[in-house]
Amino acid sequence: MITLYDCATAPNPRRARILLAEKGIAHDTVQVDLRSGEQLGEAYRRINPQCTVPALRTHEGLLLTDNAAITAYVEARYPHPPLLGETPGEKAEIASWNWRVEFEGLLAVAEALRNSAPAMANRALPGAVNYAQIPALAERGLARVAQFFTMLNERLAGRDFIACDRFSVADITAVVAVDFARVVRQKPGEQHPHLLRWRSAMAGRPSMSL
Repeated sequence: MITLYDCATAPNPRRARILLAEKGIAHDTVQVDLRSGEQLGEAYRRINPQCTVPALRTHEGLLLTDNAAITAYVEARYPHPPLLGETPGEKAEIASWNWRVEFEGLLAVAEALRNSAPAMANRALPGAVNYAQIPALAERGLARVAQFFTMLNERLAGRDFIACDRFSVADITAVVAVDFARVVRQKPGEQHPHLLRWRSAMAGRPSMSL
């Protein structure tokens, strides 16, 4: 049985949950309490020395410790429905947009949150090593989030999906990024009609309630 090491309140594990749901893959779930610092404890370090979630234990006993590896494994092991594309062109477009959404969206929100939240003092980056907060990076993160919403809105004009003409991992990452922005009090508004239309359509997918 596949086991997902999860945290119900964190964005990156949510990406993995949505992916597994879209593929219809049964799995066990182990919750890791990030708020209490469980990911930094010895028990979880023995599972994942990187001290991050999600982590996925596969049928074969492999431990995958990031969404890139989890997505690559799941797509190869369970190819239908295809979420990384089918043709070379689709694969390239989806990979490009997924990376762009992760870098310009998810990481921008994380930059704003981790460099400002009192609870994350000395935890400005995830993982086993502590890093001090830099307030100027929080300000920059908010500016990046605003630009991210503008970019997505322009991209979605006349389109139903982020990449290609099909639902893909790029849409999963984008939904999580847009929703995650609420933790820094940012959300799309009336100036983002295409983005709002797309997000409303995505809400119709059962996986998005996870």
